[in-house]
Amino acid sequence: MLAEARSRIRRYSPAEAARATDALIVDLRSDDERRGLGIVPGSVHVPRSVLEWRCDQGSGFANPHLARHRLILLCAHGYSSSLAAASLVDLGLEDAGDVEGGFEAWCEALLPVSAAPAPRAGRPGMGGPA
Repeated sequence: MLAEARSRIRRYSPAEAARATDALIVDLRSDDERRGLGIVPGSVHVPRSVLEWRCDQGSGFANPHLARHRLILLCAHGYSSSLAAASLVDLGLEDAGDVEGGFEAWCEALLPVSAAPAPRAGRPGMGGPA
């Protein structure tokens, strides 16, 4: 399943994702992971459980910050983000991709990390870049 999903998405090295100024990094990790390990500055937090709703601008539950951006998904290790990106491709977001190795690889590449903001009140996954 993972190999099939990855055959349909673009995978970015952490450095490529950091340089993708026309894309938005979407952090799928839990609030606890983000609080404990930090976040990618400028990323948008959308928990995996609500990703499709927040990305589908016709769903009635969409996050407007995600519209008109190429989305690069980020999870802890680069597995669930691949499956999630393939799900977005199925929804019609053909250029959705993910970060190879996830947040762990981002940190190993010594790319910028900042402290996670406090979780937002209201519906999860509706905030903008942090």
